[in-house]
Amino acid sequence: MDPSQVKIPALADLTIDNITENVIRINSLNPDPRMKYILERLVEHLHDFARETRLSTSEWMAGIQFLTKTGQICTDVRQEFILLSDIFGLSLLVDSIDHPKPAHSTEGTVLGPFHTHEAEHMSNGDLMSKDDKGEPLLVVCNVKDVQGKPISGVTIDIWETDSSGHYDVQHADRDGPDGRCVMTSDDEGVFWFKAIVPVPYPIPHDGPVGQLLKKLGRHPMRPAHMHFMFEKSGFDHLITALYLKNDPYENSDAVFGVKNSLIVELGKVDKKTAEKYGVDEGIALMTYDFVLVTEKESFNLRAENSKKALEKLGRRVKIVEGLPVPDVD
Repeated sequence: MDPSQVKIPALADLTIDNITENVIRINSLNPDPRMKYILERLVEHLHDFARETRLSTSEWMAGIQFLTKTGQICTDVRQEFILLSDIFGLSLLVDSIDHPKPAHSTEGTVLGPFHTHEAEHMSNGDLMSKDDKGEPLLVVCNVKDVQGKPISGVTIDIWETDSSGHYDVQHADRDGPDGRCVMTSDDEGVFWFKAIVPVPYPIPHDGPVGQLLKKLGRHPMRPAHMHFMFEKSGFDHLITALYLKNDPYENSDAVFGVKNSLIVELGKVDKKTAEKYGVDEGIALMTYDFVLVTEKESFNLRAENSKKALEKLGRRVKIVEGLPVPDVD
């Protein structure tokens, strides 16, 4: 960037009281109204945080060092920053804002730090987990729209831990993906597969996030669950999970992912079901009806929710490409 081509407004004599407005004024040179708005709110909240807490230099440096360590531990298969976002409840909050769900549709939840893009595509009836120590599980689900019409051709990304509570990428000696797959709903919107019963497990707590949890007096445990991610053109992207009822960590999930509508009670495969799906009678059974919303439904609901929420804060906004920006007209 050529400094001579940038016209920076003259700064005032900077003080605790006027530093915020000066930073916002300079950042407002940015021509993107949405980015301008985000940076304005970010700077104001950050500065207010420092003023309200009377943040010390040593505390500021401790925060910088914590974030540095968080970045340093990140790898292609471990995203410590997503984990940090998860334990602050930010991941769930952002998903709920960006993917609002009307009544009678499936709610979203956190992605988590262990999704990968290497899962094998499987057909109905395939075995997702090679873990012979896990308790066998038959999963039978369907995908519908809010009118109850089956949706075919939905891509469903599915993943879970093994019986020890570890994802495949947490094993140094792994020879490929396991406990994960990609499926496609059939003409009736159905998909079904064989897996193992999910178990509770701790999020990785050997890094900065784990150290923070310890300081906060919090445990790192997640209740037993299985992840699902749905994608089809014309429908809103859905990241969700199913949680097992009466899990000991159902009400204290370390990443705030549990929602009542996503809690399921496992059944048992009866003789008729065993014959239909070619599994042993008496094994565990998970069933669920997933309901997707269209991109248009989600877009309109997100815009409506944004306007209502910001009006409550006394802010006049307009919606541009589905996102709020200040209305200066």
